[in-house]
Amino acid sequence: MRHREEFLDCAFVERACRRGFTARYVRMPRLLHELALGRGDGSYTRLLTRLAKLDLLAIDDWMLAPLRDSERRDLTEVIEDRAERASTLIASQLPVTDWHAVIGDPNQADAICDRLLHDAHCIELKGRSLRRTHDAPKTRAPKTRAPKST
Repeated sequence: MRHREEFLDCAFVERACRRGFTARYVRMPRLLHELALGRGDGSYTRLLTRLAKLDLLAIDDWMLAPLRDSERRDLTEVIEDRAERASTLIASQLPVTDWHAVIGDPNQADAICDRLLHDAHCIELKGRSLRRTHDAPKTRAPKTRAPKST
């Protein structure tokens, strides 16, 4: 099931690609998993280099859960490598004002938020979620009859 934010992320990535830019869409949990795997198999530096070279990196599902220390460090590396060099699109259901608390460590939260939000264009979507319009059809309650009077 897709959300409005995911549709917009993918639309920006597709448009960038059609205009000749390099772009990638990734959900944050998957990005953090890839980075952890890279640390284990020796491809971490190559992955960071590939992410840094993208013209646009769209990260969806930003900060759905608090970060572990290793995830904070990995995310700091990704954001630092891209800061003021390439575009990073963040989609989150969490308001920007809550990011700092979810990131955890105040110093790393400052580093990540400062680099992401400096010169950022923030768009807050209003209205109903697409999730509600695409829910499974509601089942009808069985009809009941009133008891007969005698």
